[in-house]
Amino acid sequence: MEIPEKLLKFKYHFLSALVLCITLYSLALFAPRFLTILAYFWPLFLSTALFLFAVVVFGKTSLPGTDAHAADKAGEGLLDYVAGQPDHTVESYPSEM
Repeated sequence: MEIPEKLLKFKYHFLSALVLCITLYSLALFAPRFLTILAYFWPLFLSTALFLFAVVVFGKTSLPGTDAHAADKAGEGLLDYVAGQPDHTVESYPSEM
């Protein structure tokens, strides 16, 4: 009688292991096969690989800037435009009443 009492202590563990095994088996049984997924998504995988390859190629072949401060000033004009600080001020016409 000693062994069944010890086994009853672990009844929730056995039950959870059984549920896990049944879940994994049903997932393996009903899930689509790897080749099916690969056949469906191959254009996406190919385009992603080509894009990453292009990023690496352009990253390796682009010329580094000669001036260290040139990179800081590259987008300064665009930032001034977006921030609303134009290079020159335009005087508005006085309103006539």
